[in-house]
Amino acid sequence: MDKTFDFESIRPYRDNEIHDVITSLLNEPQLVSLLPVLFPGQDIEKFKQHLLGLQNIHEFQSSVIKAYLDGIEKIATDGVELNGFENIDTSKAYIFISNHRDIILDSAFLNTHLIAANVPLTEIAIGDNLLIFEWIRKLVRLNRSFIVERNLPVRQQLDSSLRLSAYIRDSISNRNRSVWIAQREGRAKDSNDRTQVALLKMFNMSGNGTFAENFKEISLCPLSITYEYDPCDYLKAKEFQQKRDDASYKKSQADDLLNMKTGVLGKKGRVRFQITGPMDKEIDEIVSKTSVKNEQLTMLADAIDRRIHKNYSIFPNNKVAYDELFNENRFAGEYTKEEKQRFDDYLEGQLQKIELENKDSVYLRTKMLEMYANPLVNHLKAIE
Repeated sequence: MDKTFDFESIRPYRDNEIHDVITSLLNEPQLVSLLPVLFPGQDIEKFKQHLLGLQNIHEFQSSVIKAYLDGIEKIATDGVELNGFENIDTSKAYIFISNHRDIILDSAFLNTHLIAANVPLTEIAIGDNLLIFEWIRKLVRLNRSFIVERNLPVRQQLDSSLRLSAYIRDSISNRNRSVWIAQREGRAKDSNDRTQVALLKMFNMSGNGTFAENFKEISLCPLSITYEYDPCDYLKAKEFQQKRDDASYKKSQADDLLNMKTGVLGKKGRVRFQITGPMDKEIDEIVSKTSVKNEQLTMLADAIDRRIHKNYSIFPNNKVAYDELFNENRFAGEYTKEEKQRFDDYLEGQLQKIELENKDSVYLRTKMLEMYANPLVNHLKAIE
């Protein structure tokens, strides 16, 4: 694609913009009022001066964002691991395309652990539907996020997709900067992770070559993310019943904020990220089987899914959920009575948090079982 695009409104901020942006953010009363909550124990005036003294984006990410997330990791997880560096060349850029579990932490934990490994950080794709306030938009762009525009009229959406595709390709091919993007718009609330073909079509829009050339140029690299516990599971189950009972139900901004807060602060148990490596081999196999573009895209989506599913970490609660959901004892020898009881008690505690008229506890529990069983269901299919 030869068309030139203006990326100014969607790109992350640059180093030379950091002082003006931070000055602007520190004049946002709502954000300033949150600082003592986000950074308890800090001398806020000294913290503000520290922010104003930052010289570049990397300093902001390493001394502010990483410090905050290290604290979240300690209080809300039983450890976060990023594995699979042996599957990539860390001097090159990739599109890390992953399943999506948490609105904020999927990309955040990835980047904090890239910092720890002294590997260049990714830019982060974030939907503008989450940027409820202008200061949030500024803050995420300061944290190397680029904006994905949602809910536009058809013609504007096409133009936006073309620009986004060009931006991502420019990041990989010309700036050697990796990007992270979820495999679909929004989280798979039942944990049945599937790559949207429309996303792959968007990637391909900016290419000038063949199917294989276009996708090899952007170095697609599936990333598999596993959370032992999803603190938003009860909120997702509640939404399932609300949509079941009212086809017109839509989440509010307050619901989105609650999901973000719960996802960040809630207990997640063990968290595992697995880098699986680029897709060049699968791309060659696809091209050898068909030259029909839509078939190629569908096969590529399936291949990404297999990579992600195969590389999940499987925990005892996934096996308990599978046996309870399907009324089987397939994995009964692979978890203890204590582990089963712990998971059952956990589910009961999450159910108690749900407040609904006509609360359907059986349905809600089944939906939560599906969330924990589906990764194992897909993992088993992927390793056959």
